[in-house]
Amino acid sequence: MNNTRKILTVLAFSFLLVPKTLATTLQEAKAEGIVGEQINGFVGLVVTSASAEILALIQGVNTQREQRYQEIANQNGITIEQVAAVAYERAVEATESGHYIQNASGEWIQK
Repeated sequence: MNNTRKILTVLAFSFLLVPKTLATTLQEAKAEGIVGEQINGFVGLVVTSASAEILALIQGVNTQREQRYQEIANQNGITIEQVAAVAYERAVEATESGHYIQNASGEWIQK
């Protein structure tokens, strides 16, 4: 239980580490229904195709998340998958109404 609280606290602060311009762009892509939160703790493409800029955004965000998840996993003696699962739960909580998330079946749904 104590590890879970540590993970949640670290995750909450790590989302603040995303540069402002990147966060704004990610939020815009989410608001436009192009990008959503995947069940694996990373962001993904909701639509069938997107611009190179959006694809680069997704890759950049996911790279940052993977690095941070690995750091948290190493610090807490748990797997990156466990960290990503908690991150997904937090992301769903933070997702605005109308934005996309993946359900347990991997289908995109609007919150």
